[in-house]
Amino acid sequence: MSAQENKWGILYCPKSGVLRPRRRWEKIERCLNEKGVDYDFVQSENSGGVERLVKMMINNGYKTIVIVGGDSALNEAVNCLMQADKETRQDIALGVIPNGLMNDFAKFWDIRENEIEQTIDMLIRHRVRKVDLGCIRYTNQGGERCHRYFLNCLCIGLVASVIQQRRKTSGPFGWRKLSFIPSALLMVFQRLEYKMKLRINTDVIDRKVMTVCVGNAQGYGFTPSAVPYNGLLDVSVVHHPEVAQLIEGFYLLFSGKILNHKSVHPYRTREVMVEKAERALIGIDGRLMNTPVGPYKVMVEQEIINFIIP
Repeated sequence: MSAQENKWGILYCPKSGVLRPRRRWEKIERCLNEKGVDYDFVQSENSGGVERLVKMMINNGYKTIVIVGGDSALNEAVNCLMQADKETRQDIALGVIPNGLMNDFAKFWDIRENEIEQTIDMLIRHRVRKVDLGCIRYTNQGGERCHRYFLNCLCIGLVASVIQQRRKTSGPFGWRKLSFIPSALLMVFQRLEYKMKLRINTDVIDRKVMTVCVGNAQGYGFTPSAVPYNGLLDVSVVHHPEVAQLIEGFYLLFSGKILNHKSVHPYRTREVMVEKAERALIGIDGRLMNTPVGPYKVMVEQEIINFIIP
């Protein structure tokens, strides 16, 4: 048995836009030491570093890998973990201490950014649940067949454009609400829509659509009923609303009732086939991905990752 099997591997991803990111880690480090946790710590300076460092932890035999970061960092960690063989993957549990601009997967489990001590106690208890992953399978511009996994959601169209704009308008200290407000206003004034053709269950949707959100979990409010352990994806297809309906839509989105909006059409499925989505950006767990060439498929893989939950 390697020495790392009982030791946590902790990857710290500093939150962008924060004036003193080291202060956050110092609080976490103090709590870990007070509780006697045996761990090794590395820090990632960028998103590309997450994959490299998680791969290093896997190769060095760590069985508990904790990401101090947000949805994007978790996405990198999960995609790296899925490169390992099944036997190796089954022995590793992934945990999170929220520290990102978007922490929606942690929020789904009621893991809060400002509750460091409670989160570390939860990690120490080490209650593990197998969770589902969403997966997009597509062809890239080089003609290669590719795939990428997601924990929270995949968004096509306007929400992906908002993700792009958010990163340009991030508020001071990385505050999520301050960075979301100007991006959300663009949804009102730009009123973008995209010609799409989708196959969901027995339905064929062939029309202009504002946005599509495929949720393995809550999907930034667009798939509030989704859960990452039922082997299904929740899909919200948002048609083009009037301005007054957009204002109503913001209220329903923030109150968790977006499915009540007349322009939102919800589905539950194992697979979404996107035959056409002209000019539509794709966001996956809060980060833009390269636009696929031609049709692509979004599906679910059931109970495939070990995740530490409260």
